[in-house]
Amino acid sequence: MSNPAIGFANAIKAYSDVASGDAFGGRGPKAAPASGGDEFASLVRSAIDEAIKIGEKSEQLSIQGVNDRADLSQVVTAVAEAEVTLQTVVSVRDKVIDAYKEILRMPI
Repeated sequence: MSNPAIGFANAIKAYSDVASGDAFGGRGPKAAPASGGDEFASLVRSAIDEAIKIGEKSEQLSIQGVNDRADLSQVVTAVAEAEVTLQTVVSVRDKVIDAYKEILRMPI
């Protein structure tokens, strides 16, 4: 049986790897992009880092809640926040895929 928290963390790490260029056998840091591209990449990277932190916080509070060491309302709030964050990440991913498909359909 898979653990949803681990799956969430893996999904966030995969997005982070793609954003940093390390996915699919990337070659590490690339040359600095043109003005504006770097700002967007850092914006995406910081959003992904924040999503990872929210997921880890939710995971830790859930574990503490299972062990009766956390307030139930804090656990519920953290899990709800992680759920909203995951839904946001999935929505952004879907929009990126839609944009990519739209670019592929453009006549040359």
